[in-house]
Amino acid sequence: MSTLTPRVVIVSRRSELDELLARHGTRGAAAFFLRQRGRDLAEVDERHQALRAALTEVGAAVPGDWRRGHVERADLPRFLFAPEDVVVAVGPDGLVANVAKYLDGQPVIGVDPEPGRNAGVLVRHRPGAVAGLLRSPFATEERTMVAARLDDGQELYGLNEIYVGHHGHQSARYVLGVPGADTVASSMTPSSAGSSVGSTVAAGGRERQSSSGLIVGTGTGATGWCASIALTRASAPGAPAPQDPRLCWFVREAWPSPATGVSLVAGVLDGRDELELTSESERLVVFADGVEADALELSWGQRVRIGVAGRRLRLV
Repeated sequence: MSTLTPRVVIVSRRSELDELLARHGTRGAAAFFLRQRGRDLAEVDERHQALRAALTEVGAAVPGDWRRGHVERADLPRFLFAPEDVVVAVGPDGLVANVAKYLDGQPVIGVDPEPGRNAGVLVRHRPGAVAGLLRSPFATEERTMVAARLDDGQELYGLNEIYVGHHGHQSARYVLGVPGADTVASSMTPSSAGSSVGSTVAAGGRERQSSSGLIVGTGTGATGWCASIALTRASAPGAPAPQDPRLCWFVREAWPSPATGVSLVAGVLDGRDELELTSESERLVVFADGVEADALELSWGQRVRIGVAGRRLRLV
């Protein structure tokens, strides 16, 4: 057991005002840019001040004998979290998802700097509540995560979803393997010309596809990207709950042709079940929770397996 005092790591992202000043240089230039788009610098500045105030209050809540750290979202791939860390994410719900992929059991306190503006699903606490939370035993809710594992040993984790597709979001070509899907091996799919072509599903549930990507989501992410896809599918699988050890998956815009099929386009993964995707494109990418800058790459013939992660988010 570690004898180190806990370290509170505050995670934040740059405000819109910070981004505008980095791009335009001065407040006057930023104000002019916003006016051209029907917006007011005062509103952006108000949100900036709310974030600053929340960070100040959270920082003051850290006990004096505890260690502390601060990392911005853009630097998360290069930050090393320790087992004894307590993570405080100050920002929108998506910030918790951004940091979750880099953690392995550390508790996360989500703090909403703008109550009423964020959904508050993952950032459940006000800044003033942090002092009491840090001084009390943590009651946490464990949320299922999704993991992608390449055949060369690289791994990637996500709280909401993992995407596999072409790096330029063009058509991706691959072979998809789905557990328990061999019953659809003889199905027929309509071609774009109105005739029917035999499905390319082989025994054992493997299908050669051309699509705009595969998305595998958790119960937490089922209300986001996966939900927007499910709305367009008459027979979409039911979404799992955030704590369920299940995943839902969707293939986007699968293209039917004599060489590619559309039989395996959605489903649910239970327990230890995994999807297997073998690349037939020169460069496919795998990224989690919309962070394309931190992606794994698949070359021709490489395989990736996607399933329920062994780790979970511990949300306070």
